[in-house]
Parts: sequence; structure tokens; C-alpha cells
Amino acid sequence: MSGLEKQHKKEWFDNDAFWEGLYPYMFTEERFERTSEELEKVLELTKPEGKDVLDLCCGPGRYSVAMAKAGFNVTGVDRTQFLLDKARERAAEADVEIDWIQMDMRDFFRPDSFDLVLNMFTSFGYFDDKDEDLQVLGNIFTSLRPGGVVIIEMVGKEWLAKVFQPTISTSEADGSRLVQVHEVIDDWSRIRNEWILIKDGQTQTFKFHHTIYSGQEIKDRMKQVGFDDITLYGNFDGDEYGYNASRLIVVARRPSE
Repeated sequence: MSGLEKQHKKEWFDNDAFWEGLYPYMFTEERFERTSEELEKVLELTKPEGKDVLDLCCGPGRYSVAMAKAGFNVTGVDRTQFLLDKARERAAEADVEIDWIQMDMRDFFRPDSFDLVLNMFTSFGYFDDKDEDLQVLGNIFTSLRPGGVVIIEMVGKEWLAKVFQPTISTSEADGSRLVQVHEVIDDWSRIRNEWILIKDGQTQTFKFHHTIYSGQEIKDRMKQVGFDDITLYGNFDGDEYGYNASRLIVVARRPSE
């Protein structure tokens, strides 16, 4: 059985208007087009022993659909109805069957059910209470079969410290302008973001924040819930997590029993 939905305090990610407003800028067609190539690299890094996959925080189904097309049995979990509707549309277009579940990642677990768990595109560390990240990792550990593998992909603290800019402004393909304002808070443990979208003479503001992990910090948290064989990579090509890393990618296994 899956975990039961619990009552959580409202946080920024509970606002569906955030995902609806920023969807065209977060989930571009170019990003979807890169997924098949990325997936090949993900499978090379993880080498799952079976075909049962959990895409945790699946969003609009970018990886879920690609994995289903590749012959995997996929369960996609996300808390946002808007994103799941987008995912269902893409699955229908691709003519693949996926088990879509609307649930908070803090609540979902399905013991000993998956060979591979994906958590991609900085979908980890959203909660104000950092201990809830441990709860999520524990759920992933429980949901994996012995010998199962998880991959988590996020912005790394080391990379962020190297490239951090308080303000970034970009012109988008639809003629809009996106201004991003960033502030690192809580002793360099969280980042507060404000995205200002200027389009057709109208301005919308979206605010969000999340925990930023160093390689060692996320590694320690994964050890804490029981994972071993933990490896850090700096990109999907499998390069080491070092000075030139562009992403923080963690691959870890539940010990075989």
C-alpha cells in the first residue's frame, strides 16, 4: 500500500498558480526534446536491475513518459493536479500507460516495489522543515526493493556559490522578460527566489525557496536513512562532482538483503 495523505501546513508549492504561470518557462519543448538523450545517461549511471520505476515529483511527465516508451513500468507521483494533467496528455500522445498518483512526496511510499526511483530537476528540499527531507529519503528507501537504486538531480551548493548572481534578467522566446532575484538565507542553507514575469504589459511575481545541499550534506543525509554505495556526479555524463560540476547528481542503492 502507498502512504496515506496527511495534513501539512501550506507552503509555496501548494499554489497551483505558481506552476501554471511558470510552466512555459520551466518546461520548454527543448527540455522535453533532451529527455531521451538524458535518460540513456541516467540508465548508464544507475543500471537498474528491473523494470519497475517510480518518478517522484514527476511534474508534467517528462521522464515518466520517456521511461514508459523505453519499456519500463512507471509510477508517476506529484502533488499538483495541473502538472499531472499535462503528464496525462503527454502519455496519451505517446500511447503509453503510466500509473499517475496525486500525492505529496512526504506521504507516498510503496514498500519493496521499485527497482529505480527518479527525483529530477531540483524537486528535493522544498520544505521549511529540513527534517522532512529525511522523511522523503526514508520513503524512497522503503519503496525500493533491496538492491534498488535512486537518482536525485539538483542544484549543488558548490556550483551555486561559484556562479551566484543576485539578479538575472532574460528575454524569452514569447517576447516576455523574466527577471530572477535570488537571496541565500539561513546560513547558506536555503535560497529565496523571486521570479518576475513581464508579458504583454502585465507583471506577475512568483516567490519560492528551497534548501541547497552540498555534495557531502546530501550524502550524509542518505547515509542516515540507510543508503550505501553513494556516488556523486557533476553531470549526466558521469563526470566527478568537482570544480567543474554543473549539477549535483546523487546515485545510491538500498543494500541487498
